[in-house]
Formats: sequence, C-alpha cells, structure tokens
Amino acid sequence: MSRPIPSTEDRLADFLQPHIEPGDVAALLPLQRARPALNALTTLFHGGEAAVMARLLVLREIAARGDAPFWTPAELRERLAYLDTGKLETILLRLRENELLLWDSETLRYQISPAGRMAIAAVNTLLKFDDEGSELGYLASQLAASGALGRVAADELQHLLSRLTELKDDFERAVLSGSESRIRNAEKRLAQVWDWVDKGTEVLQSITENDELDAASHRVAQRIGQVQSELLRMGGVFQRALNQLESQKVHLGTTGLSSSDVTRWLRTCSIDQLIGLVGAPETVSAVPTLPLVLGDIALDIAEYELVDKAIPERIETPLPPVEANTTATLDVEAIDFSAAEDFLDAMRVAPDGLPLQDAVAARDYLESSYRLSLLSVLGDTDIETLDGPLAALARLPRRPQWTGDIVQVARGGIAEMSAGQLTETEHGC
Repeated sequence: MSRPIPSTEDRLADFLQPHIEPGDVAALLPLQRARPALNALTTLFHGGEAAVMARLLVLREIAARGDAPFWTPAELRERLAYLDTGKLETILLRLRENELLLWDSETLRYQISPAGRMAIAAVNTLLKFDDEGSELGYLASQLAASGALGRVAADELQHLLSRLTELKDDFERAVLSGSESRIRNAEKRLAQVWDWVDKGTEVLQSITENDELDAASHRVAQRIGQVQSELLRMGGVFQRALNQLESQKVHLGTTGLSSSDVTRWLRTCSIDQLIGLVGAPETVSAVPTLPLVLGDIALDIAEYELVDKAIPERIETPLPPVEANTTATLDVEAIDFSAAEDFLDAMRVAPDGLPLQDAVAARDYLESSYRLSLLSVLGDTDIETLDGPLAALARLPRRPQWTGDIVQVARGGIAEMSAGQLTETEHGC
C-alpha cells in the first residue's frame, strides 16, 4: 500500500525546530491564508526556466484578449501555432489542473481563473520595471495600489525604506572610498533613481494625507521621508568630494590632461596594448613579478601571517605616550564654504516673499540641490550660536514657507520643485 502524501503542515514542520508547530509561527499565518495565490505562483514558476517562460507565454497570450476572454481549443492552437502541439496541451492541462485556467464543459471553452488573472497581472507589473533604479518604481506602484484600497501596512512601507536605506549606504560608502570613478558612478545612479524617489514621495504623501495609517506605519513613513531628504543632500556631498579630489590631481603641463585622465585611459587598455606602449614585454605583467616586490615589506607581511596572526598573544600594542599640543602642528585643510557664502550673500538681500525656486536655482543641478539643502539651515537654533557662514545663515531673519504645490522651474538643472516663498521674520524668531 502506498504511503500517504504528507500535508503542507507536515512538510512545514520539517523546516522548524522539533518543539515548534507551524501554527505557533505568527509570520506563517498570512502565507497560509494566501494559499490560492501562492499555489497559482507555484504552478507558474515551478520547474526549469524554459518551462516557466512557456507557461507565462501561454497565460499572457490568453489574457491579452480582454474583449473576448473565452477561448476554444482550436483558437488557442491557432493563436499559439508556433508552440509544439504536445507541449501546448501539457501546459494547458497543468494550468487547468491547478485552477489557473477554467474549462466550461457546456460551451467547451477556456477562460482564465481569478487567481490566474491576478498572478499574470502581478507578473506584467513586474515586467514594466526592469531598468536601473526602477525597483523603486515597482515598490511605489505597490504602495499606490495598497493606498487606493486603504490597506497600507507597515511591512509594505518597510520594503521602500529598506531600498532607500541601501542606496544611501552605497552612496556614503562611495564617498568614503575616495575613488573618483566610484563617486561619479554613484552620482549617475543618484540621477537615475531620483525620478523614482520623487514618484515615491508623491505616493507616500497621498497615503499619509488620508490619515489612515496606524502608528507603526506612520513611523515608517516618517523615516522614509528622512532618508529621502538625506538622499537629496547627497548631490552636494558628491560635488564637494569631487572638488576635493580635483584639487589633488596632478595636471600634465598645459595639455588639460590630469593623472586621473591617464589612469582612466590606461584601464581601458589590454595587456598587449600596454606592452606596445612601453616596448618591453618584461616590464608589464598581469601580476607583480618578484623583482618588483620590496623585501622588507614582504618580510613584515610574512611575519604577521605566519607568526603574529597564528599566535595573537605575541602582539603587544601599548598606547602611545600622551604629548601636549600634539595637534598644534597638524596641517588641516580648510573646508570650502564658497558655495554657502554665495548663498548667504543672496539671502541677505533677498526680498520678502521671494519664490523659493528663484532662491534655489543656480548654475547646475548639484549647486541647486546644495542650495535647497541649505534652506533647512535657516532658523536652526542648534548652530546659530556658532561661527562661520552656516551659523550666519541660521541667524538670518528668513524662513522658507512651503505651499505643497509643484512649480515648473526648467533652469539650474531643475525641472520642477515644491513651491514656496521666503518670509522675513523678526530676528531670533
């Protein structure tokens, strides 16, 4: 006698600790309630890549005829004549057995089941977002759909927050690396994803205006807004880092070329091209040859790997003695506040009621975004007692007032931005 097929609960129990039942795991409950949808996805995506693509192809073709959703077997064979007849019958049988397709025995016609239509609609939405940074657009579309139904939950917002936080971390690590190419690549990525960040902001604003979020979801929404503001300031951070790297470049006479240009070009050359440039094959190698290795450094590394690393207690690292005025002789590079000083001068003479787009728009997007971030400094009581241009900016009797509308700018690298105006206030208010 054949052994009974274990139930889903029995198979789930194999993944859990021996003393835990599937019903004890709260995170499994929504998945168990969604079994029809999960079964539909399992049917579509079970097996090899070719089989999955063939099932999706058949289901998408059936769903493409909205005005006539019913199909006879002859119509399907004609529409999908490029598929092998036997394979097509196998796919139709699998979709029918797993209730993605419905068969009407009275009219002898196929139609997509509600679960099948939801599954293919979800796949079609996913296929629209396949560009760099478009995953933010997909997450925003899911939030918009949930918001339209009034069912936005904290875990849905967490997906958007998680992706924004990942991008912010990537950008910050690019700046810390000090690599010009890495910073420029991060700058390009920021430009690519910024449209999706804007759309996510609009969706989030429309959701929060309905006042239907619970406390946990509202906290996540606030954190998303904070991360988006930090991403906005990254444009200025990139520019400052690039300016600092620019000051460290070695320029080759009056040719206009720098060491970075030469390095970038050499990276595009193959080994054979590099050999041709120097005219000596023995001077170019994919890996360093022994004559190029410094003996004392190699000995230090070998001693660490073979002795100190294997026996950590041999390492003695006493603290250096305290010396007075050890930092007095350090050469600290001055921070470039020229852009902030220009903005400070403009704010000092700015008339009451000046539109914010006129105050923000500058030579290019990076300077405009930096000026936009400086608006938050106006009235900042934490720094107004300090010295420097930012503290002077905080002490100005100017405050930005936002209207919540969108205004077209079309200059300074800005297509459009939130509308508002500068309002003159009493000093210290």
